[in-house]
Amino acid sequence: MRAGHKRISLAAVAVAIGIAVTASATGSAATAGAENSRGGPTVLRERLSGYQEDPAVVSSAGTAEVRLTIDETQQQISYVLSYRALEGTVTQAHIHFGGRAQSGGISVFLCTNAGNGPAGTQACPAAPGTVTGVLRAADVIGPAGQGIAAGQFDEFVRAIRANVTYVNVHSSLFPGGELRAQLQHRH
Repeated sequence: MRAGHKRISLAAVAVAIGIAVTASATGSAATAGAENSRGGPTVLRERLSGYQEDPAVVSSAGTAEVRLTIDETQQQISYVLSYRALEGTVTQAHIHFGGRAQSGGISVFLCTNAGNGPAGTQACPAAPGTVTGVLRAADVIGPAGQGIAAGQFDEFVRAIRANVTYVNVHSSLFPGGELRAQLQHRH
């Protein structure tokens, strides 16, 4: 009986070792996969509307879509912002640092017709229009009063990943913003 008991124990140990090895291999594969997904570019897509504006919701026929591709390896964010049917003339577009139902300071300019952007900021085309570009550390202007200093690309990306940034399209009719969308990084 004792010999049989050892066989069962050895078999149980072998099965347990096999399970442990399989679990270990699976865990390594999952970890490697997670590292690869974190290491590659992240794409965010959002639809903007006046109903997302803050502090006051705006009734606007305007709509917009934004697509951001965050590449931390290259330290850049490529963007495409398309808007149409704004009720006012587009004046500027930014990414702001602020949570849902909060207004916050400007982190980066996407375009401006107000002459208030950093050197090299492109003009906003009339609606319907599309703005494309690449954001780098030099494009991050803050907001310093909220803890993001000029040039802090990594801090800006952390804010995007924490879902505390939003895209805002401002117009002559709605200077505080006609279209808005909270950037949602889906973890």
